[in-house]
Amino acid sequence: MARIAVFGAAGRIGSRILSEALNRGHDVTAVVRDPNTVTGTEPGVRVVAGDVLDPDSVKAIASEHDVVVSAVGGAGGQENQTTIAPAAHSLVAGLRSAGEDAPRLVTVGGAGSLRTPGGDHVWDRPGIPEDVLQTMRAHGDALEFYRTVDDLDWTNISPATKIQPGQRTGSYRTANDDLITDESGNSTISFEDYAVAVMDEIESPKHRRRRFTVAY
Repeated sequence: MARIAVFGAAGRIGSRILSEALNRGHDVTAVVRDPNTVTGTEPGVRVVAGDVLDPDSVKAIASEHDVVVSAVGGAGGQENQTTIAPAAHSLVAGLRSAGEDAPRLVTVGGAGSLRTPGGDHVWDRPGIPEDVLQTMRAHGDALEFYRTVDDLDWTNISPATKIQPGQRTGSYRTANDDLITDESGNSTISFEDYAVAVMDEIESPKHRRRRFTVAY
């Protein structure tokens, strides 16, 4: 059993990761800015106050956990630009200050920086709405920063280009930096199976200090 703290636990992805971790018997903490605003949490979840953009807050959370998961983001577009990359810097600073006892860091990434079969990147495709493109770039900036970090145990996990509510099948495919598509060229994953992949990586690490992606 691992002690896992989840920043962004109330979000669409974070809530699935929290549930998957609970169902596997882990000790799970939901980290939120104001615990008084959280209702309807699953039995066994500890809710604590914390700010992913404050390195001191990250350090305080880290001292009590084996793994820190970040599934944070903003409302979209420009807000994500002011949240995702700054959160990466704050998480790393906070964990570094925890010293040798720093927990592992597992972060939710984006699909924009994945290579397509044509050799470009997902974010190079024409017609992407500006707010979506801003979010892709924000995740790309965070990933670029993580790749400079060689003194912490981190993993960044990119979803398929289309991630949405669905069933938990427990099945998925992985790749490093290349977009995963099916025979029709579609790249999809459910929130539920993305959470399975996150927890599989936490329990059996295979991608230390690098990014990988999951899709059907």
